Amino acid sequence: MITTSRLPASPALVHAPVNDRIVLAPATIADREEIYRLRHQVYATELHQHTPNPQSRLTDSLDPHNTYLVARIRGTLAGFISLTPPTAPAYSIDKYIDRNDLPFACDASLYEVRLLTVLPAFRGCNLATLLMYAAFRWVESHGGTRIVAIGRREVLDLYLKAGLKPFGRSVRSGAVDYEFLHMTIAEGRANLSTLSDLFTRMEERTDWRLAFPFRQPASCFHGGAFFDAIGDDFATLERHHTIINADVLDAWFPSAPGVLETLHAHLPWLLRTSPPTDCHGVITAVATARGVSPANILPGAGSSDLIFRALRHWLTPASHVLILDPTYGEYAHVLEKVIGCTVDRLTLRREDNYAVDLDRLAAALADDYDLVVLVNPNSPTGRHIPRERLIEILRHAPQTTRIWVDETYVDFTGPDQTLEPFAAASENIIVCKSLSKVYALSGARAAYLCAGAHQLEALRAITPPWVIGLPTQVAVVRALAASDYYTARWAETHVLRLDLASALGERLGWEVLPGIANFLLCHLPPDGPRASEVVRAARQHGLFLRDAALMGSGLGTHALRIAVKDAATNTRMLEILAAGR
Repeated sequence: MITTSRLPASPALVHAPVNDRIVLAPATIADREEIYRLRHQVYATELHQHTPNPQSRLTDSLDPHNTYLVARIRGTLAGFISLTPPTAPAYSIDKYIDRNDLPFACDASLYEVRLLTVLPAFRGCNLATLLMYAAFRWVESHGGTRIVAIGRREVLDLYLKAGLKPFGRSVRSGAVDYEFLHMTIAEGRANLSTLSDLFTRMEERTDWRLAFPFRQPASCFHGGAFFDAIGDDFATLERHHTIINADVLDAWFPSAPGVLETLHAHLPWLLRTSPPTDCHGVITAVATARGVSPANILPGAGSSDLIFRALRHWLTPASHVLILDPTYGEYAHVLEKVIGCTVDRLTLRREDNYAVDLDRLAAALADDYDLVVLVNPNSPTGRHIPRERLIEILRHAPQTTRIWVDETYVDFTGPDQTLEPFAAASENIIVCKSLSKVYALSGARAAYLCAGAHQLEALRAITPPWVIGLPTQVAVVRALAASDYYTARWAETHVLRLDLASALGERLGWEVLPGIANFLLCHLPPDGPRASEVVRAARQHGLFLRDAALMGSGLGTHALRIAVKDAATNTRMLEILAAGR
């Protein structure tokens, strides 16, 4: 409940600046004693909701179970709010209404928000809204799905602004009229999207000391919707025979025979046995295959592990980063949504077939970014910057700028195109290399960074032991020893890609980008269905594609990405797409 208390305020606080820092934290034991005294002043002395008592202290039976969140400005308690969890023996609404009369269930996911109070000196600076938001985030982060509250009728607009809605019941307590309100967390989350500017300003002036972040971390979508058709409980894995997972870029071919034979022969032991702690065998095998020192290699459980681990260690919200646009979406997600960096984008133009303008890149590199991310070959475009041309540009970049080159698909371009030896000898170049796509190990999750040893030293200290499981370590070592097998598969992929691109253009009238990896970026006819509609229709026939609309600001609504598969599967994809025209 929020009050409009007219208690006298300290003269020093009456004109508290609206840009003062707000410290928001769980209440301490000392805070609670101050809260109980303030509750007496407000709810007993002023509002006459309770009878004043000689102790000038107001508490109730729910307080041992409640969580209080407090806001302080310049050390002074400026406001507070209380939450009653579903584990408490009761809610305060139980005093006024029978649970059977509620329009929702009082289950293990219902939280009650109580006692929203802002002291007079701090009104007018959205502190009540911040406290309501903190309560919402508390419930959301603790797995709650619904909030119930009792709000003063005089300040009902504040509750409505927060997304709460009345359910037709009211009560008078002392001299105060209250409305019963509720909302689901999903409704509250949708409402917050309309207040993003307000909460951005609040975040900037709030010292948030709760155990969860100010903003709910955004999820990063990678494709992989095909598992909806298989089931993530893995009870019907045989369904994979009936679906085409062209929304992810997994290899169309199996792992090398030596990989599969070793895993089949030793799988029971591999599954129950702890792997080498430091992945030494993997590091040695990678270093040997790439012609660098083991000190230049840092392993990870897929490139996503390395992206999250390294970028969060190197960067802060004050960092300035450059990425390509369009490019692999995980980078923008981590940089903007997780870390909160300032991110500039080097826009790639459709009229240039999304090729990187190297003059513009060279000019941008002179701007002293903290990090520059280059995906080469790029995704979703499949375009590639030749090694020698890229090295020439990178040589002139400031050494204070880390340059991260993601080479997940570089093996499709040829064995001489990797920057790994160059990165190992440099001061500021880091190559991120996934072993998933080109070695048919996506399910095993393996990747590594190749860079100067000094770049990896701090990251090695935060790499957990056993970062890669034993079956994966064995698979990686065997795969790296089977270069002839994989080289042949990559050459076949080149032919399959050209054939698929030609057929998509000739049979469907799609504009297909001349990529170089195991996927194709396609622009659909502008007068035809949108990519989202094509994707949705194809799913009805077991074909999963990737709508590229969210992968770059300029791709629009008629762009999709399709993975290259074996010849028979490519034919089946074409038949499904042609039938849906």
